[in-house]
Amino acid sequence: MKVAIQGIKGSFHHIVAEQYFGKNIDLVECLLFSEMPDLLKENKAEVLIMAIENSIAGAILPNYALIDEYELNICGEYYLPIHHNLMALKGQKIAEIKEVYSHPMALLQCRKFFKNHPHIKLIEDQDTADVAKRIQDEKLMGVGAIASNLAADIYDLEILASEIQTINDNATRFFILNNSANGTTTSTSKASIKFVASNDTGSLAEVLGILAKHHLNLTKIQSMPIIDTPWKYAFFVDFIFNSYSDYSNAIREVKEKVVTLKVLGEYTKNKRS
Repeated sequence: MKVAIQGIKGSFHHIVAEQYFGKNIDLVECLLFSEMPDLLKENKAEVLIMAIENSIAGAILPNYALIDEYELNICGEYYLPIHHNLMALKGQKIAEIKEVYSHPMALLQCRKFFKNHPHIKLIEDQDTADVAKRIQDEKLMGVGAIASNLAADIYDLEILASEIQTINDNATRFFILNNSANGTTTSTSKASIKFVASNDTGSLAEVLGILAKHHLNLTKIQSMPIIDTPWKYAFFVDFIFNSYSDYSNAIREVKEKVVTLKVLGEYTKNKRS
């Protein structure tokens, strides 16, 4: 299976790919999330793995926009515990590190650690593992990366400090994405939708009331501005259900109460580790 990820080998997306699909996969590496949807369209990948939110840093809003714009189908999800490590070329100490490069989300998740090391300048980069590879390839002294244990192993770097994330119970939720829904299965227990509520007072509350009436358990609600309509918002909602008929009935009823509704995916909920 051709699996596209953001990042390179050693990235957290790579870890998710192997844990979700196994190691017998053809990995397609992308440095930017925005490169990924076209890979499906051009048949260069069968599925995409895309981070969507982190328990410390919050939602990755541009990825919601990509899923919506490219009509991507959410066919699965995966929660990965995130363990951040500061690494550099072997033989160095933290006092010798002047700059640390990493993905913006990784930097956000580790800011408290670096408050105790004010001599280090934090610089945003495209991918955690790519920085680790660059440090080794270019033999960059005084430069550190924030990345996974796997990246340290692959690129032969020394971990100067482990578990540097601000909160130990740090996890990222990833979506597994493809081009089209393949129909429901007996294990389908979660859904993601996008809707635009009417301007009537209490319209959002009415929608949430319908979901509750049909025994759907809301797990996430995220608002996003509608670009071409200032001060108008779309809502992205995730919920779990025990009965597919309850879910279907709720969707039919919600459709009658909102301006637009799109089902982004129906899939099996993944247990938070």
